Amino acid sequence: MTTITPLTELREKIDALDAEILHLLNQRAVCAQEVAKTKIAQGEQGTFYRPDRESLVLRRIQILNQGPLSNETATRFFREIMSACLALEKPLEVAFLGPEGTFTQQAAFKHFGHAVKTVPVATINEIFNAVETRLCQFGVVPVENSTEGVISHTLDRLLISPLNICGEVEIRVHQNLLGLAENLADISTICSHQQSLAQCRQWLDKHLPQAQRVAVSSNAEAARMAAADKKLAAIAGIAAADVYQLPIIKKNIEDVANNTTRFIIIGQQTSASTGKDKTSLVVSTGNKPGALHQMLEPFATFGVDMVNIESRPSHQGLWDYVFFIDIQGHADDEHVAQALTSLQYKVTMLKILGSYPKAVF
Repeated sequence: MTTITPLTELREKIDALDAEILHLLNQRAVCAQEVAKTKIAQGEQGTFYRPDRESLVLRRIQILNQGPLSNETATRFFREIMSACLALEKPLEVAFLGPEGTFTQQAAFKHFGHAVKTVPVATINEIFNAVETRLCQFGVVPVENSTEGVISHTLDRLLISPLNICGEVEIRVHQNLLGLAENLADISTICSHQQSLAQCRQWLDKHLPQAQRVAVSSNAEAARMAAADKKLAAIAGIAAADVYQLPIIKKNIEDVANNTTRFIIIGQQTSASTGKDKTSLVVSTGNKPGALHQMLEPFATFGVDMVNIESRPSHQGLWDYVFFIDIQGHADDEHVAQALTSLQYKVTMLKILGSYPKAVF
């Protein structure tokens, strides 16, 4: 016969564990403060955040985790602990595509935790400017969507920016119809970011064919507009609904269920190899026969897995293109370094945008 533990005894055990957890958390926080003192004594300045160190810690947590908490849940908890401890050392300011409640802000919190200060700016270009001028230590920008492809503004800015890519984060995007209207027939205008409008095209065609579609700078901006106009509805995430206190008329209206957006973290610093990294680069070959084959050959020769390749106009001449490439591995890894050395002799331009840890979740 199974013995049932009395509820009072279980609650006493939970209270004791909570006290122990709190004590250990504060011990960890004291260690973080000591780390800051040591770094300052060694002459280190700027941000104390290390994307490679954080990635290694979170992967170690996943290895140690024996459940019943899932790896994703355990990772989320420890990321918040690390975020709070880092804030005791030196708080981070992170620029994101505002206003409050955008998927970009959600990506910032997922990557850095909620102890950072998120700074809203109006455009992707302003995110780069905020980090380049050191108004913020890091920025979060969208780079590609699983259904709508690359974000051209981000790629074009990476081409000319001195910043490094030092991290990535993926967000499962659930689009919701927000507004004050009581019926779909009362909605005359749908506002959202152009990517979100495209991701919900089929649903809108079926359920709101009469509504005009207007692209705005962000989903959160659309939500702000919808809060002031009953005939206008917004497509945005739940966070925007909370910020602007808007009812959710219809949940999850995206056309593809596993719709995911990948964001990159941009900053001044570089990341050391962790063993599970990506490297992003941009290459120009010139317009000549066999140029693409020559560009790809070093990756095959040295066994480097190419994850993604996108072409963009170089803006330097008619029909002149550059290629944005993501590969597995870190630029300091031997086989990757050999491939990149070989590649630079086969192309007219090679720029390494950054080597950084793969997204943990």
